Order: sequence, then C-alpha cells, then structure tokens
Amino acid sequence: MADKAPAAGSLPQGCDVIVVGGGLVGLSSAWHLAKRGLSVCLLERDYCGRHSSGVNAGGVRTMGRHEAEIPLALASRDDIWRVGQEVVGQDLGFVSCGQLQVLETDQDVQNAQQRVQQLASLGYHHEVMISQEEVRALVPAMAPHVRGGIWVEGDGHAWPYGAVMAFYQAAQAAGVHIHENHCVTQVRQRGSNWVVSARGQTFTAPALVNAAGAWAGQLAQQLGDPVPVTADGLMLMVTQRTASFLSPVLGGSSRPLSLKQFANGTVVIGGGLRCQPNLTDRVADVDLLSLAPSAHTVRSLFPHLAQLPVAHAWGGVEAFLPDGIPVLGPSRNDAHVIHAFGFSAHGFELGPIAGRIVSELLCDGTSRLPIAPFSVGRFF
Repeated sequence: MADKAPAAGSLPQGCDVIVVGGGLVGLSSAWHLAKRGLSVCLLERDYCGRHSSGVNAGGVRTMGRHEAEIPLALASRDDIWRVGQEVVGQDLGFVSCGQLQVLETDQDVQNAQQRVQQLASLGYHHEVMISQEEVRALVPAMAPHVRGGIWVEGDGHAWPYGAVMAFYQAAQAAGVHIHENHCVTQVRQRGSNWVVSARGQTFTAPALVNAAGAWAGQLAQQLGDPVPVTADGLMLMVTQRTASFLSPVLGGSSRPLSLKQFANGTVVIGGGLRCQPNLTDRVADVDLLSLAPSAHTVRSLFPHLAQLPVAHAWGGVEAFLPDGIPVLGPSRNDAHVIHAFGFSAHGFELGPIAGRIVSELLCDGTSRLPIAPFSVGRFF
C-alpha cells in the first residue's frame, strides 16, 4: 500500500481499507484515508461515538502529556483542532480557552517546577509556571489556598459527540461507507486480503485498521498481536446552570480533577473517575459514591459551588494499557494492518492526529511524527 493504492474496483466490494471502530480515531482514520484517494469501509458495532469518544470530558489538551505524546498532541491541536473548518470542512467546536493545572501545596509547586524544567530540556515550552496572583487573575473565584499553577494558553475543549459527528459527516462526504450496528465476528487472511465478517456480511480489503477501543484487544489477538489491554469505566458529572465563574479548563495536581464550564453555565466535572464496566452489555455503571472525592475537590477550590446540584452523571468504557500510552502503529505481522487503540482516557485530543498517522502509515509507509514508543511490539 505504501507504493500504490489498489484500484477501487479491483477488489471484492471495491474496498481498499476496512476500519473497525467508529470512535474519533476510527472516523478520523477513515476520513484521512479517503482524502488520500482510498476507498474505505468503516464497521461499528453500535453507533459512532457510542463509547469513550462521545462521552468523555472533551479536553483538548497538550498539558500533562507523557513526553512521547507531546509531538502528537501539539500537532493535533495546532494542525487540526484549531483549523478544523479549513482542514476537515466541518466545525470541530474547539474553544481555545487555555488550560490551568492547579497547584495546591508546596509539593505541588516543586513537582511542577521539575516538570516544566524537564520539558524545557526536551525543547518544549508550552507549559508555563504562573504565580498565585496570576492564577487569581485568570480565575478570580479560585480559593486563596492555591499556590500557583501551570498554564497552557493554547489548550481548550470541545463537545465530544459534536466532534465525532463532524468527522462522521466529513468521512461520509469523502466517500467512506459507514456501517453502524455491524459487530465484527471474525477476521481472517485470504491471500493478500483481509476478510472481515460482520452482521452476516463479508468485507474484503488488503488493509485493515484496528480502532475498536475497549474491544480492540480481542481483534489484536486475532491478528496475532496479543496486547495486555484492559477495559474500565470512566465517569463524569454535570451540574445545573450557574453564573459564569470559569473560563479555562482546570486540571488537578495532587488531586485528580478535570473541570470546565460551558457557555450555558453548566459545569462538567471529571478527573479519571473509575467505575465498573459491563463489557457484555457494553456500558459503564455509574458509582455515585466514587464521584464524591471530585465533588469535594471542586467545593474546596470554589466554595461558592457547595450548594450547586449535580444534574446528571454518566459513564463510558475505555481501553487502558499498562504504561498509559496507546498502541499506534503497524502489526508485527503485516504492515497493512494498523493498530490505533488504548489511549487510556486521554485519546480525545489525539484522535484527529492519530487518523492522519494511520493514513500516512498505509499510504506512505511511514509517519511524519515519531511513533516508535507506541509500537505494539513493546509488549513482547
């Protein structure tokens, strides 16, 4: 595939690439591949954006990334999220409001200083230390005990399901055949082609993309790339509307926190809140008691919210890997099989660039961005 894309009509059903998974990574991959001139078929067991892509906190952040993810996060934010209308032809709903990591203790400040210095030594200067006074200037309602912060001016947020639908519509417009409610039951190789069975139909293509999220490990196993991926549930809660008090996205340091206020006044609270997934029914059951610590954190940072009611809570199923970074790259057995999964609760921002990387690997045989740390082979 790196040399020349097959003619669309030369294969059964005229398909060059099969993408398994209709989350943001799968849809982005399908769109990027179609823009490169390939005929693409996308198979999604439920409906697109049903799981982690459509129900996460919507953070578009470069802050706090594993150093291997930083080049991808910066490229995704600046090359795609910021200019979505021009690049994708759809409004991705990105709000560039900045992100602030709150430092509540002296130890938090010390750890943050070390973090920023380490990033600077690697050539990254997007994370900036700011003082207690600067934090108060950005967020006047912040509790006085906060010592300072790390600030990233270019970060922000987007509405997850809206972003998924933007790539859905862009993929459709580019000619991608999207098949929802198509559960993949079998994948096998026949000659140089991959044969995928789903909902009583057979789809055939020489290239395959595994973007199946929490269920990608099962597909990787069939493809000869067993990976220690686990599925877990993640929860979020949203409050009733309240007067505007917060512009940037907030993250915690010593306490897990993800906090943002939307234009309608509602406040979304997250921060890696885990719950038990039900993989049979493909849902995550909300555990209200486990939401309490984040609620207490918000109250301590913003005492005026103590009586603000929580209107709704929900959960989604996500794939986690032991080292917390994704598998993104070719199979050990076939360069025409690309894995893109296991983003471990921080893949929303990376989804658009992951799709571009998938298209580069299949069309050019290499990626413009460094992806060696994400190799599936690191687990062997």
